Amino acid sequence: MQLRRLMLATALVGGSAAFATFALAAGDAQRGAIVAKRWCASCHVVTSDQTSASADAPSFFDIAQRRTDRKKLGHFLMDPHPPMPDMHLSRREIDDIVSYIRSLDPRPQPAPEPEGKDKELPKNG
Repeated sequence: MQLRRLMLATALVGGSAAFATFALAAGDAQRGAIVAKRWCASCHVVTSDQTSASADAPSFFDIAQRRTDRKKLGHFLMDPHPPMPDMHLSRREIDDIVSYIRSLDPRPQPAPEPEGKDKELPKNG
């Protein structure tokens, strides 16, 4: 009986930690909009009511339409390439911006790929 309680408690703690990690990785689109207005709006159009930006920088709406993978977009923001400056964004700010950008795509989001799941191997014979 005590072993069963220990296993249940372990499962609950592990599940809670996994959920918290997923929730943090998912980011908060509303916070992302605030960060984008502060750090990105000088070059990019980040909201529909923004009136000016650099002609060379794509709008966040254009980036959203590209359906860039969450990981790829996050990695790009962690290690930006010129002419984009390194804003030294925190991981949380990056996750929030990525969520905000992805929220700008009006099309339904594709189902996420399961992490660590092996692709089906061909069957012999």
